[in-house]
Amino acid sequence: MADVTVGILRETAPGERRVAATPETVRKLVARGARIRVQPGAGLGAGFGDDAYVQAGAEIDPGDAPVTQSDIVLCVQPPPALGIVSMKPGAALIGLLAPQADEGRAQAITGRGVIAFPLERLPRTTRAQSMDVLSSQAGMAGYKAVLIAATLAPRFFPMLTTAAGTIRPAKVLVIGAGVAGLQAIATARRLGAQVEGFDVRPETREQIESLGGKFLDLGISAAGEGGYARALSDEERTEQQKRLGAHLGQMDVVVCTAAIPGRAAPRIVSRAMVDGMRPGSVIVDLAAESGGNCESTVPGETLDVGGVTVAGPLGLASLGAVHASEMYARNVLNFVSLFLEGGALSFDWNDELLARTVWPERSPDTATHAG
Repeated sequence: MADVTVGILRETAPGERRVAATPETVRKLVARGARIRVQPGAGLGAGFGDDAYVQAGAEIDPGDAPVTQSDIVLCVQPPPALGIVSMKPGAALIGLLAPQADEGRAQAITGRGVIAFPLERLPRTTRAQSMDVLSSQAGMAGYKAVLIAATLAPRFFPMLTTAAGTIRPAKVLVIGAGVAGLQAIATARRLGAQVEGFDVRPETREQIESLGGKFLDLGISAAGEGGYARALSDEERTEQQKRLGAHLGQMDVVVCTAAIPGRAAPRIVSRAMVDGMRPGSVIVDLAAESGGNCESTVPGETLDVGGVTVAGPLGLASLGAVHASEMYARNVLNFVSLFLEGGALSFDWNDELLARTVWPERSPDTATHAG
């Protein structure tokens, strides 16, 4: 019998359809010597029935064992604090946990002695790319954001030649050229729009242009560390706002994707900019979950702001739950493989991927073993 048990949770957050492990990744966890316990219906929202998990080697456990008796608990969004305090002391909890965003959750983790790995803390290094859940989920979010924009826009995206005359392509501006932004640019181009991409990091020009977009250069650079933008100075922000506002008046659709991990989304599109856009224009603010890039965004709502439609959709990655779950589950499998092998757990705190992801932080030390 396997010495290490992995519990797969059924997500309970409103609208969440993803799952942290698929039958494919369950097979690979079993091959690593783990016993898998899955809560009933855990994968249904993503199209994976209980029978598929059983065929992959898992057990469907209707009790609380996937939480209380597991050495590793996998989730997408964090379980409630009451669930965390019922975990085995020393068990590993892996997911998008955001422990510092909820005091009760943080206290449950530390008080129970759970080894928490919030995957949003994973270093953005070359070695970690196969484990990078933020990137994999952002790609789906960028794709869905453009589809929402195309639905809300009162015009075609592509150029059309009809008996009634020529329809010119929609002009789309994507703000932010991270993974979500680049996917948004690629999707808008596939739909036939005339696409521009804006990012204060000048190194994104080549990426935007490689996808068929035009780089919007406002003459302001905010290149930062780790591939993220630094905060702009007051003077830089004022000049950026002036130049960007003038350009937005020419756009039919704006998709906002700029984000800074662990912080509120930067406010880039002011209410005055929205007021300067043409009636019938559309803004889809993918950053709504962290406050929004647009001053007029209300998370979870679609508003008419002076004739401009401003949408702040939430849970975009969950809208593509099948592929989002497949990517997320592979990311998680690759991360778990750092410390699960041969049916045993071994945490090497000298490995920067473990040491920098674990919460609370640990100093590098000798490897510790369990199971």
